[in-house]
Amino acid sequence: MSVISSIRRSARAALLFACATGALNAAHAQEPVGDESETITVTGRRISQSSEAIGEDKISNVVAVTREALLSAPSGISGLKMLEQLPGFNVQTDGALGLYEFGNSVQTRAFNLDQIGFVVDGIPTGRSDAFGGSPVFRYVDNENLGVVEASVGAGDVGLPSYSTLGPVVQYNSIAPQDEMGLFVSQSFGDDSLKRTFIRVNSGKVGPFKAYVSRTKLNSDLWRGPGTIDREHWEAQLHADLGGDSWARFKFVSNDFFDYDSPTLTRAQYNCASTNLVGQCGRDYAYLENVPNTTTNFAPAVAGVYYSNSNYANVYNLAINVRKDRLYGATFHAGIADGVWAESTLYWEDKGGYGVSPDTYANSLTRYTAQAQAGLAVTAPKGVQYGRSGVGGNRYGIANKLHWEQGNNIVEAGLWAEVDKYHRTQARYNTVDGAPDGEPNLDELVYLRRNYRSQRDTLQVSLKDTLKLMDDRLVLDVGFKGLMLDYSLRGYRDFDDYYRVVGGVGVAGWGPQINSAHYRDMFLPMAGVLYKLDGRSQIFASYAENMALPKGMDDIYAVTRTGTSALVPQPNPERSKNMELGFRTNQGQVYASIAGYYTKFKNRIQSITTFVEGGGASTETFYQNVGRVKAYGVEASGTYKPAFLNGLAYANANVTYNHAKFQDDIVASVTYATAGKYIPDSAKWIVSGGVTIEPASWLVANISGKYTSKRWSTFTNTAGSSVPAYTVFSGYVDIGDGFSLGPIKSVKARFNVDNIFDKDVLSFISSSVTGDGAFRPLSPRTFQFTISGEI
Repeated sequence: MSVISSIRRSARAALLFACATGALNAAHAQEPVGDESETITVTGRRISQSSEAIGEDKISNVVAVTREALLSAPSGISGLKMLEQLPGFNVQTDGALGLYEFGNSVQTRAFNLDQIGFVVDGIPTGRSDAFGGSPVFRYVDNENLGVVEASVGAGDVGLPSYSTLGPVVQYNSIAPQDEMGLFVSQSFGDDSLKRTFIRVNSGKVGPFKAYVSRTKLNSDLWRGPGTIDREHWEAQLHADLGGDSWARFKFVSNDFFDYDSPTLTRAQYNCASTNLVGQCGRDYAYLENVPNTTTNFAPAVAGVYYSNSNYANVYNLAINVRKDRLYGATFHAGIADGVWAESTLYWEDKGGYGVSPDTYANSLTRYTAQAQAGLAVTAPKGVQYGRSGVGGNRYGIANKLHWEQGNNIVEAGLWAEVDKYHRTQARYNTVDGAPDGEPNLDELVYLRRNYRSQRDTLQVSLKDTLKLMDDRLVLDVGFKGLMLDYSLRGYRDFDDYYRVVGGVGVAGWGPQINSAHYRDMFLPMAGVLYKLDGRSQIFASYAENMALPKGMDDIYAVTRTGTSALVPQPNPERSKNMELGFRTNQGQVYASIAGYYTKFKNRIQSITTFVEGGGASTETFYQNVGRVKAYGVEASGTYKPAFLNGLAYANANVTYNHAKFQDDIVASVTYATAGKYIPDSAKWIVSGGVTIEPASWLVANISGKYTSKRWSTFTNTAGSSVPAYTVFSGYVDIGDGFSLGPIKSVKARFNVDNIFDKDVLSFISSSVTGDGAFRPLSPRTFQFTISGEI
């Protein structure tokens, strides 16, 4: 049976199930995350470690960001930057809010962002790449979240994801409130930041309650010219179907527009090299204004005013536009005492494009060959408008059956998804060839890509939880099975459109079809939890995972030099994760510590190497590059001393991670990577903070994070390390619990990021050898937020 056939059959069955849920009632069911007072248990108004935060009663290392911590963060913080204070996560983002989609990186144990699974209210978000994927930060706002829960190394087998090699992060929203109300938050900050958040709650009307929220954010880029514009809508309707049955309907809309900023070489950051107006270091940027013809911008070709390649450094031809919509419906039915079923259906519509400039010289070369090959193209006039279109849709269904019988809890799951993606890439003239001219999409200069890809996924899971010794000993045993089909059809790259033979452009290979198929129906998971007493627990877990190779679109959109041969199917990425840990929840201390050992093989990497028999010419392709092993310790704790009578409390997170390659990379050139640290992986990450509550109306916090040295290359080349650094942030919250007439919960909050204005490299775009590319840490940034509720 093909995956697509299975998906269609599962969808039909689920629709029948969904229609029947209204008539089902029972005693045991799990409501979605409820009102704030019901969702989060905290000690202290801003403490972020609680029974939830340390993963109490979980058989693996689970840590969480609670709602109070989310509401203390700068308004508008991205869904990835929320994770930076959790143990086990090395998060690097561009800017204080982390909104630049191409400036995010996450490392945890042996894995990076593309190998982590993300789930929003039971809906998997798919892959995380900014072009064809569904990055989680497009689908959440921190004001609407109840908790962010991260399983660092061994996620539950029932969670839907074809990307994860162990880590899974779940974002759970608050439910609509029972009382009608209005919440408004207004933020102002550096870089002309202005953000407005409004949420309207309907209150309970018969069996229904709902909310609608809108976020509007406008800001300048912190580095260089350009702006960020985000309009985000969320809506949720909760229906009580009687007894313990309920339904939830969810909608998210995210419209995003921003300008790019360049990555830097080390020379540019160290001011050994500058841009055309003398900027370097963390001020290095694209050009804001189109300059007059000068020495640096004189025409390179007579009669073509904008033929100088330096015109490709202007900012207005480097933009990103995304328009995404997500629709979800969850039906939860109580069937009998201790038995319930749940089904989540979802559909996502993805669209947008990115723009990058191209020089006259490069465009002319491409145009000339494509015109000779008979393609309908137009001669370039100057700087080119390079448009990369992205679009598609993703739909699926996730089913779960929960059955309690005696000392056993059995859970079975079925998840099916279809993900369709369309990528185009071409260059067009601007009016008069000017870098600030409007694009002329009727004047196509050259073509590069036009393909459609599809991912079909079917996942089944089964888990049995056995409770013994009056529930003091808990055993988890389960497995999941994955069926993954991938296909790509269309023009992969230039050679499918045209080739150059004897110096003349001729017809290319034409559109191609390539596919890949992966099956593993037994990926086991086992865990044990032993409760030493009512407050302390020991846990251990083991899990195996298989993932669709990251970047399949990039892998299969490669044309090999001199041949129409298809890229061979890469091996699936696989991992084995083992953990042993201890957690305790005492009156003054909340803490957890876990040791882990992870094995990971078949890592995918882009390789640039010499063409066999091609002299000095090179080609770039993707291949499996071997194994990685990682071991380490993750610890998290909060201490609230009784002798201070609640005046102050402190928290700390410590991560030690030792992650190395086990094999050399063998291509036409062998790269010595065995025994070398994986790039962008910090051996030590230490974060902590102190919160004080000197009065009922005042809360203040200061926190810091240390990130140790990291490498920018696979080979750990001399001179390719990024130094360790420590950055501090803080906030002051005034008016907690204050009311003014009909307005309640009036608060004013001041946030400051990078208090001491640390100037360092943070984000790394790694390479196999040589050196990487980088993004600097953003400078000290202030934000002021005032909020109230009616």
